Amino acid sequence: MREIGAFEAKNKFGAVLDWVEGGEEVVITRRGKVVARLVPSGSGIDRERVARAVSDILARRVGVTLGGLKIKDLVSEGRR
Repeated sequence: MREIGAFEAKNKFGAVLDWVEGGEEVVITRRGKVVARLVPSGSGIDRERVARAVSDILARRVGVTLGGLKIKDLVSEGRR
């Protein structure tokens, strides 16, 4: 991880982007305090987190029924 001051980051923005594109994380500071963190762009999808969410949803639906109602009727009712 690289750390760079805001003024220097502004002046060397192209190089900073090159570092991030190369896989590095860059922390930008202003007066010694961290104000931003640049990380390489990924797919944006955490597949493990998605899988856990799906498992949770499936587990919660066990035993839940509509009590004889039909989805189509509920949708129609909502459109009135």
